This record gives sequence, structure tokens and C-alpha cells, in this order.
Amino acid sequence: MTRAYLDHNATAPLRPEARAAMVDALDAVGNASSVHGEGRAARKRIEVARADVAALVGGDPRNVTFTGGGTEANVTVLTPEWTLAGRPLGIERLLVSAVEHVSVLSGGRFPTDRVELMPVDGDGLVRLDALKEMLAKPGKALISVMIANNETGVIEPVAEVAKLARAAGALVHADAIQAAGRVPVDIAALGADVLTLSAHKIGGPQGAGAIVTAGGALAFAPLLAGGGQERRNRAGTENVAAIAGFGAAGKAALAGLDAAGALEGLRDRLATIIRESGAKVTVFGEGAARLPQTLCFGIERISAETLVIALDLEGVAVSSGSACSSGKVAPSHVLAAMGVPPGIAKGAIRLSLGWDSRPDDLHLFSTAWRRVLKHVAPGKVAAA
Repeated sequence: MTRAYLDHNATAPLRPEARAAMVDALDAVGNASSVHGEGRAARKRIEVARADVAALVGGDPRNVTFTGGGTEANVTVLTPEWTLAGRPLGIERLLVSAVEHVSVLSGGRFPTDRVELMPVDGDGLVRLDALKEMLAKPGKALISVMIANNETGVIEPVAEVAKLARAAGALVHADAIQAAGRVPVDIAALGADVLTLSAHKIGGPQGAGAIVTAGGALAFAPLLAGGGQERRNRAGTENVAAIAGFGAAGKAALAGLDAAGALEGLRDRLATIIRESGAKVTVFGEGAARLPQTLCFGIERISAETLVIALDLEGVAVSSGSACSSGKVAPSHVLAAMGVPPGIAKGAIRLSLGWDSRPDDLHLFSTAWRRVLKHVAPGKVAAA
């Protein structure tokens, strides 16, 4: 059966450029910390990847630290132990938006009683007025706001958040995991102090992530201590093949940003297909700027789990929200924070396109969608 993969926000298919870089690294030998020829060759692969990942977000390669994934990157930077020129900054509070990824909502290395939620509006945008009030309270803060939401695709006002943070002497972490490679991301233009990335969202391998700081003498305390790898920011022998694949995927994603933007047309056609099927749908975050390839919608009184399974049987892969929360029956915390009624949130589906998406995917989805609705919701489908 020909299948349509519409779940790139969960993980993107491996790009051929990433595969080639990984195979090349896997066929080689050498520890990147060794000084012999083989070690130097491994080190070169890492440094080439470091430059490509830095370029993806307008950063400096010297400020890139590779990790074992996006979650590790987030947990690492969510720490009170930030320093400037070796002197502690005295971070006391962590402010996170109510729609963050669960790896951020968990608070990282902050005690739970020092983590505060920032409210969002009906489109899922951080309420800047509420943030301003929170920053007026005692205690130096670290603010964590994702650039683009993994479920709805809504793009947050990170630059505006950063302006408020500067005025209050706070630091800003921006989770760029869903945004990088899909929309232009520039750490300096955003005014963020640190970004986090994940390889497999852009067509790189799973199990590779990165931390990118704005530079200067700003530094975080390592999560993993021991060896001197990654400029002592992350101990452990580097996963050269995964890092090489990450770099190759980042380079390809940056080169293909224009094509990524063109996916907006396919996304909007998907929305038209859904609406013309006769189902009464609610598109989440439609009043805000969104990633060009993400569509999240809900149908009242129809279970998302039922729709996901039925579509899968018809050859279409979609998600009921964040893949990190698969298996959970409870409605999305993102939609709950946006004030979406539980009856609609329970039927929320996410479609996400990517580098290998094609118009044929829409045809396959259209056929499958009508069949599924006729089966799970008779009477809600318009005549074909």
C-alpha cells in the first residue's frame, strides 16, 4: 500500500544527505579526542557539522554544544547555574509558557516550586502583559519560550519576550526544535541568549541535539560532567555519525528554506479538503502566524485516537498531538491552555508536512479522510 506520511513534527524521514554523511562516518574509525590521523578525521567531521548547525540559526560554531537530543538540550539549559565571565548570575526563577514541550514544562534542573507558568491567549500566544507583571516580581528569571509550537505550529513572539527580558535583567531560552529549517531563525535577531535544536525534526538522525548560545562569556553548567568533550559543556565520547548526519541535515534544511515556505500552500489545501468533507472542524491557532507546514484541528465528539488509527489503516500517518505524549488519553495541555473546550480538544489531529512531502500525499489523505469519516461519523460527510 502506498502511504502518506503527514507526521514530520514527530520525526522527519532521514534526508539522503544525512544518510550519506552518517555512512561515511560509520565506515571510518577514530575517537574525536585522539590526536592521531583517525582521531583528527573524526574531529573534522564534528567541526564541519558544528559550522553547519550554527549557520542554521545564525550562530557562531564556537557556541554550539552537541547533545544526545532535544530533551537533553532543554534540560541542560534549564538550570539556575548560569554564569557570565565565570561569575554566577543568580538565576532564581524559571518562567515557561503554558504551551511548552513537556521537556520544558518539567522545569529541567529547577526545583518545582521555582517554576512558574506564563498564560497564553486563545491562539496560544504568550500574553506579554502577564509576562511583564511576572518579571516585576522579585528574583532574577530565566524565561523559556518555544519559537514554534509542536502541536499547533503557532509562532511565538520571542523577540518581544526578549525585549521585556532585557529590561528586567532576565535570560531567554528559545526552543527552536520545530522552527529551525522550516522558518528563518536567527539567534541575534530574536535576542535570545540560548537556543536548543534537535536533528530528527529536520531530516537528521534521532538521538542528536544541540545547544547554541549567543556567545560572549555567558555559560551554563553542564548536565553531564566528566571528560573534556564539547569544550567541557557535555562529557562523553561524541556520536560522530549522528553529529555528521545532523550537520548535513542542517545544511540541506537551510538551503531548502524557500521550499519549506512553499509547503504553506499544501497545508492550506489540506484544510480545504477537511472542511469540504462536511465535517465541522476548528483549526487551532488560525488567528496567529504558524509554521507553513503544520495544521492542527479538532472535530467535536470524535475521538482523536479513533481517527489516528482509522487513518493509519487507510495508509495515512498523522498524530493526535505531540509524539512524546503518545498513549495518553488526556486532552492536550497546549489546547487546554488555549481554552479549547474538552469536547473539541479530545478530537484534535495534527498534520505536518516536510522536506519529502508531495501533492500525491494530499490525494491519498483526501480519499482516506472521506472513508474514515463515513465510518466513524456517518452523516457528517458531504456528498462526494
